[in-house]
Amino acid sequence: MSGLHPSRPFPEAAREAVGNPQLRANLRKVTNTIREKRLRAVEELPHWEELRQLGAATKDASLANLSDRLLELEASVVARGGRVHWARDAAEARELVAQIAQAHQVTELIKVKSITSDEIELNAALDAHGIHAIETDLAELIVQLSHDTPSHILVPAIHRNRAEIQALFNRELGDPQHLSDEPAVLAGAARRYLRQKFLTTKMAVSGANFAVAETGTVCVVESEGNGRMCVTLPEVLVSIMGIEKVLQTWEDISVFMEVLPRSSTAERMNPYTSFWSGVTPGDGPQEFHLILLDNGRTDVLADEVGRQTLRCIRCSACLNVCPVYERAGGHAYGSVYPGPIGAILTPQLLNMTDKNANTLPGASSLCGACYDACPVRINIPQVLIYLRGEANDQKGVTLESLAMQGMRYAMSEGWRFEGAVKLARLGQGPLVRNGQITALPGLLGGWTQSRDLSAFPPQSFREWWRTRNAEPGAGSEGGQP
Repeated sequence: MSGLHPSRPFPEAAREAVGNPQLRANLRKVTNTIREKRLRAVEELPHWEELRQLGAATKDASLANLSDRLLELEASVVARGGRVHWARDAAEARELVAQIAQAHQVTELIKVKSITSDEIELNAALDAHGIHAIETDLAELIVQLSHDTPSHILVPAIHRNRAEIQALFNRELGDPQHLSDEPAVLAGAARRYLRQKFLTTKMAVSGANFAVAETGTVCVVESEGNGRMCVTLPEVLVSIMGIEKVLQTWEDISVFMEVLPRSSTAERMNPYTSFWSGVTPGDGPQEFHLILLDNGRTDVLADEVGRQTLRCIRCSACLNVCPVYERAGGHAYGSVYPGPIGAILTPQLLNMTDKNANTLPGASSLCGACYDACPVRINIPQVLIYLRGEANDQKGVTLESLAMQGMRYAMSEGWRFEGAVKLARLGQGPLVRNGQITALPGLLGGWTQSRDLSAFPPQSFREWWRTRNAEPGAGSEGGQP
């Protein structure tokens, strides 16, 4: 997996993932824990629904005037001594970071956890320029040292258990003592490794959770303090931000400081929230660059149904309640954005042109749990159905589309549907074994690839109803079926 482009269709990747019992056990344990803690944290606030509505309205208001907000942000950042760069796509953003690093003769830099930098495949691009990027978030460090890829927005190493991390750290960190699998011991080893990097590296790269247009302030929220170290210690700081992250005023941030920690880590308040505005002589980085990344977001904004996706604040609440994610894991989505939000964001950022990404809207049971959990009320099921239609339209006339048109014709009238059921009942004979159909032929075979179907009963409900009403005295006592 790399960047946004899945290497395989979701059904193919998911089939392989659900066959891994260790992966399913790791995912089930962590998502269940986070889900239960989040419910308790949310229930503490009686006005939670009002906060969700305010969060959605605040993001929508900013998106409705996005070009004005971005120009205001640029002017504010420049006024405070920062520099602003505009990147139309991932390639331009990668090149900008590399040029800044080369201008300062940097061969090693430190990074705050940033899914936007993963989206543009920054680390690999920097490696090609001879620049090594070091992840400082513990989970991201685990992923990097194991040459793996993240599988969760908030917990990138959710698919790894403690024993795997113990073996990894003993192999990669070169600690003179054999490390036990105690979390405190493993965290201590990572801390010793990272502390030396924090104190000796002169350039850092971060993402951004939010930016405030009126003040030019950029914000990063995190839980370990590594972000605070990255945005204060180095001489040069580069922040890469998707253009949808901008807000108009300071007051706009307040609602997200309430809904984001409770939705992501089930905490009442975020442990480390860093704000910075340009540069201050003698305090913090003396050179600040803000890269504003489009990479398909303008196209998403132009879509009346899909634009609500840009409200996302990357809390990952939708992942933790999704039955599909819990069983298939993040790698099956093949994109840096897994789970329900990834199923709608990835294909839209690629403008519905990637045939593998276009299978992602099918990665859902449409149970609606993601919509209920989303703190900014993104109607993910609505967008999923909409994108499924878009993907089907691109396929043109197929056997599947013709079959669905036939189904629609048959089901549009009761008498047609009843006739179709009778025909199916007659035709199912050779396929039924002990009341179950285990394999359907041809195009219908997909329905029985992973489950059996019950055979049509000898009598339909309509037939039973007519027979019952024909019996003497039927319906005279209230019609209890």
